[in-house]
Amino acid sequence: MSTHDLRLRGGRAFQHGAGLQELDVLVTGGVISGLVARDAEVAAAEEVDLAGKVVLPGGIDPHVHLGKDIRVPRDPEDGERETASAVAGGITSMLIYLMSADPYEKVFAESDAAMAGNSHTDYGFHFVLGTDEQVASIPDYVRELGVPSFKFFMNFRGDEGKYLGLPGNDDAYMYNLLGSAADAGALVCPHPENIELVWKLREQPRDESLPPLEAWYRSRPPVVEAEAVQRVAYFASQTGASVYAVHTSSKAALDAMRMQQTAYPNLFTETCTQYLTLTTDADCGTYGKVNPPIRHTEDVEALWEGVRSGAVDTVGSDHNSRHRTAKEKDIWTASAGFPGTGLVLPTTVGEGLRRGIDLERLVDATSTRAAQLFGLFPRKGTIRVGSDADLAVVDLDATTTVRAETQHSVAEYSPWEGREIPLKVVHTLVRGRFAVRDGELAATPTGTYLSRTNGGAAALASQKELV
Repeated sequence: MSTHDLRLRGGRAFQHGAGLQELDVLVTGGVISGLVARDAEVAAAEEVDLAGKVVLPGGIDPHVHLGKDIRVPRDPEDGERETASAVAGGITSMLIYLMSADPYEKVFAESDAAMAGNSHTDYGFHFVLGTDEQVASIPDYVRELGVPSFKFFMNFRGDEGKYLGLPGNDDAYMYNLLGSAADAGALVCPHPENIELVWKLREQPRDESLPPLEAWYRSRPPVVEAEAVQRVAYFASQTGASVYAVHTSSKAALDAMRMQQTAYPNLFTETCTQYLTLTTDADCGTYGKVNPPIRHTEDVEALWEGVRSGAVDTVGSDHNSRHRTAKEKDIWTASAGFPGTGLVLPTTVGEGLRRGIDLERLVDATSTRAAQLFGLFPRKGTIRVGSDADLAVVDLDATTTVRAETQHSVAEYSPWEGREIPLKVVHTLVRGRFAVRDGELAATPTGTYLSRTNGGAAALASQKELV
């Protein structure tokens, strides 16, 4: 009889199409080597009793920014602290946006060096594109670096992206980028905002009587996002590109994407935890400033309905670890963005179950669909024999109270401070190793780089027989 490395005994393991099953999970060499009945006679070097807790596929955060200026991770702390936050919340893989106007071969090597040996999660990269030379290199980035997903900022026109060292672009640039990505079997992840409309709204007198988050909302209302979503989706249909609309924040943007999907299928939607849980009435003040802004209750409810129906494919964090001192200003000068990667799985699953959303949809939104769209499935995003043993063991009967000091991030604050989440992460395993055990972070990070070959429709087509 062969001996497995680990047996997770006595839990309820999630299985697609069947829900929670009383199955023990066996792990050998970092992959799932068996799913067996609780009374099965199996030899394992180590057994851990889960006492009826739930085993989910490890969470995948598809939208993360690392580095103190959010451009790229540059030192061990950039990777270690923020990935610690992730695994504490059941995230086992993250995809990190690198932002540079330079050729990405050197940027990639330096970023990977900062992450290697310092990341508690497995990690991959997206490249933010801003130059014609970068667009021309898309086939090389996919083939040589294993990066088949590319972001661009539709709002970076003129000098709008100068603070991140990125040049301005226009619709012709977008059209060329979409076509080049389509040819390479890659996925395009646009930041959709109509900046010309934002510029016009900036000229309006400020109403100082408004709460800060409401004032920021009005400076970038839903129409700014929805128009840009519709434009890039239509261009995708004309170029054959796969488009993944990041951080969808409003009912209007979700409706615009759904309308375009009736004519063209290769369009996908991400929302973020903040847009499912916070409104402009939140008491977090400038800690809650982000682009696109936090919206109103009707937007929150529409996005949850999108999660329920599958109109929302994934939930990410748009995690940003700028220090709290960059937020402790007025709403107009505070930095945008905040930390949140460790809350994606607990909040989406916990709050989603409270709302009566089927667990399978919540697992898809926090893990499986991202694995599929970003070319990681079935290595990631599922509990099946042969897949990586990336697992989140959760207690559905316990709660978690959000405290900045237990979130690990160097940002040292959370807009969810004090919020009670109806779920607790007990263990997190990354390729069969405990990154978190009984709530305690492992001392040694073991995450590795995730090379990928395709994204979007190309990835889905290659996985068709595996789903």
